[in-house]
Amino acid sequence: MNLQKMFEMQAELDNRIIREKGLEGQDLLPNTYVALITELGEFANEGRWFKHWSDNQKPCTEKEIECSLCMGTGDENYEMIAEDAEGNGGHEFIECEDCNGEGTEGTKNPLLEEYADCIHFFLSIAIKKGWQEDMHIPEESLFDFKKENFEGGLSGVYLEMQWRLLNSRLFKNEDVKNLHFQSAWDLFLEIGIVGFGFTLDQIEEAYMNKNAVNHKRQQEGY
Repeated sequence: MNLQKMFEMQAELDNRIIREKGLEGQDLLPNTYVALITELGEFANEGRWFKHWSDNQKPCTEKEIECSLCMGTGDENYEMIAEDAEGNGGHEFIECEDCNGEGTEGTKNPLLEEYADCIHFFLSIAIKKGWQEDMHIPEESLFDFKKENFEGGLSGVYLEMQWRLLNSRLFKNEDVKNLHFQSAWDLFLEIGIVGFGFTLDQIEEAYMNKNAVNHKRQQEGY
């Protein structure tokens, strides 16, 4: 995983947002922490492992992508459906050329997408604090991790990660903050790699794909 390249891409995105949204000179670190905590919750929601009340505790790793041209209807003339409902009826069905009338354009991995969203904010915090070098973790150490060593299994690891992350914000001593952030990042990677079987290549690709989406959103006035 080319972490240096990811830092460069994240810095470019962050600087673009600051410039285009007129945020120069503002302390955006608290917002970035809130954003990361929010995305971690969305990641957990797709992971589903903690939902002991549900019969479905399998992670959501595959979801059909709705065709953007026909809005999932398979019909390029789908907007005429509204007129049908008003009594005009009989609109011409035009098979969508993008999805061949299927209404979908393949599948995506929601769990991995949410994981990539979290990475964006981990990187942003590290950039703002100057902690980039400390996020380079020997790859071999990630595979020595065993979630069973934590009380509460994967939930225990997740809670430990959140605790470390909050301490990286709340402690007054900068060295202690840095150590907690390193540990939170380490645990986050281990949750993805050991807990859900992501490869480093998958993680990097997912990050880069979402980075491109985020640039497009800025261009479109997100």
